[in-house]
Amino acid sequence: MRPSALVLLSGGLDSLASLHWASQNADLALGLTINYGHKAFAKECEAAQNICKKYDISHQVMDLTWLGGFGHNALVDPKVLLPKLHRADLDDEKLVQESAQIVWVPNRNGLFINAAASLAENEMISWIVMGFNKEEAKTFPDNSSGFVDAVNKSLSFSTQKKVSVVAPHVEKNKKEIVSWLLKAGGDLTHLWSCYEGSKKMCGECESCQRLMRALDEAGAHEWKSQFF
Repeated sequence: MRPSALVLLSGGLDSLASLHWASQNADLALGLTINYGHKAFAKECEAAQNICKKYDISHQVMDLTWLGGFGHNALVDPKVLLPKLHRADLDDEKLVQESAQIVWVPNRNGLFINAAASLAENEMISWIVMGFNKEEAKTFPDNSSGFVDAVNKSLSFSTQKKVSVVAPHVEKNKKEIVSWLLKAGGDLTHLWSCYEGSKKMCGECESCQRLMRALDEAGAHEWKSQFF
């Protein structure tokens, strides 16, 4: 029997590619989007809903908006401006570390995983599929393979049915994820990868810059006009 899978789905590149991978390797149970009071929630939720419709799976929203009250970070606090980066800045370790600090939400991924694990165990779902990648793991350690190993050790104690996190693209960078997704028969139609929640992606935040670079490097230029 194939394992059942819950996909933590923000509507961004990494979660979309992870959902596509899960559709090939597991029985998809649902896509879970978490509202933590962030600026991009409405657009992320819209993207996730459309993606779930395309894959014919249920979509569920979990309310963790209280997390938005922890700390003054640019993802949730309208008074804190999001860092604007240029492509060359993505390789500047000092600048991306500063950007990461401004958008850091305390224990966000740890909380998401534990909340999802409670739901998964209750629904007898085996896998929590996450969109981690090695590119962002350089500044966000809770995107790393080491984090996945650690959290799975914790879940082996905290879930009786041994729910585990699976991060299929944790050793890929963004370019490799775009290339893999398109080669595997997926597409980017309903993608939302921006920290802002405007009509179109801003094209200036770190998340947008990483997506644009990945599209260019993967030769997927045709998608840029749709998003930016």
